[in-house]
Amino acid sequence: MIAIGSRGSALALWQADHVRSRLEGLGHEVTIRVITTTGDRLLDRRLAAVGGKGAFLKEIEEELQGGAVDLAVHSLKDVPVALPEGLQLCAILERADPRDALLSAGPRLDELPPGARVGTTSLRRQSQVRALRPDVTLADLRGNVETRIRKLRERQYDAILLALAGLVRLGRQDEATEVLDPERFLPAPGQGAIALECRADDAQIRAAVAPLDHAPTAGAVTAERAFLAALGGGCNVPLGAYARWVTEGLRLGAFVARADGSGLVRGERTGAEPEAVGRALAEDLLSRGARELLP
Repeated sequence: MIAIGSRGSALALWQADHVRSRLEGLGHEVTIRVITTTGDRLLDRRLAAVGGKGAFLKEIEEELQGGAVDLAVHSLKDVPVALPEGLQLCAILERADPRDALLSAGPRLDELPPGARVGTTSLRRQSQVRALRPDVTLADLRGNVETRIRKLRERQYDAILLALAGLVRLGRQDEATEVLDPERFLPAPGQGAIALECRADDAQIRAAVAPLDHAPTAGAVTAERAFLAALGGGCNVPLGAYARWVTEGLRLGAFVARADGSGLVRGERTGAEPEAVGRALAEDLLSRGARELLP
């Protein structure tokens, strides 16, 4: 029996159930254990104040280290580049659509009226909105996908920003007013990908999940996370990164900015080796002013 540890939100449980179905299709018996995390309990605080995106992993990883569960299922964009001792990412599933989506009563991002209240807690999204639409008002938005959409419907916000992959997985993609082109609005490193985490010494689990690993996705997100790691790996810096395979190799686009959208430095790099592409693009942006944007 393989025990999966997961958060209890609808999206997290969809992801865990998807992994369970894949593993059962390979002949394994699987159970899901719901684990409440710090991030789930403190939804009224900014992520940076409760430990960043790692606040959604801490308790799950502790259960994994202690042997209470065998496998953790995460949204890769929530996984810090430095993992706890004894744990590793053992598979990256094929990526869903990595783009961000704008939800509103009708207007697209360029059509929102001046002063419109746009909900997002992500520094990455805030900085890009400020760069594109400095005349709108940004407001923090916490909660699961359903809660965020409810707050929009209650007119607490004029528009909100969410990951398209989450909407698709919950069958709510039709509620997106606009899907934002990565050429002008870059997603978070790893966005749209599901990551599996296990104990590094658990050869049996590593072998069980190996067929779920999608090499092209793993290569792309490796470049994105190498870029993130080279810039310090934290969630307190507005940055985005998106890699895709093209004829010439792996093409990575990325940006770094201040929270107010100023000083935005953006670049692109293509190469064959994901880690090298990520590091090289980070060095390029640092040399062009990104270093001054880091805390």
